Amino acid sequence: MKTIVSLLQNVPLFQELSEEDLQAIAPLFTEKKAKKGGILFLEGDEGEELFLIKSGVVKIYRLDEAKEIILALFRDGDFFGEMSLIGSGHTRSATAETLETCTLYVLKRTVFAQFMEKSPKLCLKLLETTMGRLRRANDQIYDLTFLGVRSRILKTIIRLSEQHGVPTPEGLLINVKLTHQQLANMVGTVRESVTKVLQELLDDEFIQIDKKLITLRNVDAIKCEIR
Repeated sequence: MKTIVSLLQNVPLFQELSEEDLQAIAPLFTEKKAKKGGILFLEGDEGEELFLIKSGVVKIYRLDEAKEIILALFRDGDFFGEMSLIGSGHTRSATAETLETCTLYVLKRTVFAQFMEKSPKLCLKLLETTMGRLRRANDQIYDLTFLGVRSRILKTIIRLSEQHGVPTPEGLLINVKLTHQQLANMVGTVRESVTKVLQELLDDEFIQIDKKLITLRNVDAIKCEIR
C-alpha cells in the first residue's frame, strides 16, 4: 500500500489528491508483472484499464502495413491507457508492449468511475492530462509532415531527453536503452538514416552513446541543428 501511495504522489494525474484520497484510491489498484516482450493490450482491444508503471519500460506503437511506428515510451512512474477511464466502449488506439521485465499497477475503469464521482479535482486533472497528450500527438504529426528526417531525429532525441533525461557530469542522459531501429520507428524513417545522424552527432561531440544509452552533451547545439 505504501509503495502505491508514494508512487501516486509523483504521478501528475494524482498529485493534487489529498493523503486521505490517495489512501482511499490505492487499494483499487492491482499489481501485474510482465516479462520482456509481453503484450499488455493490442490495438483494437476494448479499453478498460489504466496502467501505472512501478518498474520497467513500455512502448506504445501502431502497425502500418506491417511497419512498426512507436508513438511513446513510458518508464517508472509513468502511466498510460487513461483514455479508457473516460468512457466505456472505447477500443485501444495502439498496442502496448514491454521492453523489459515490468511491474505495473492496474486500475479498472469501473472501480475508478466510482471514486471519480467523489473527486471533481481528479476529473479535471484527467481531462488536463489527456489534452496535454493530444497536443503532443499533434506536434508529432506536424513534425512528420513538415520536418525532414534529420530534424525529426534531432527533435525526437530532444523530446526523449525532456521526458526521460537524468543530469549527469557528462550531460543529460536519456535513461532508456534505445536501438537505432527503435529510434527509426519513432521518427518514421529507416535505421540507416538514424545511424548516419547519430554518427554525425558523435563526431561533433554533441552526444555520447554507451550500451544503447544516449547522453546529450550539448543540448543547445542540437536544438540549433533543427530546421
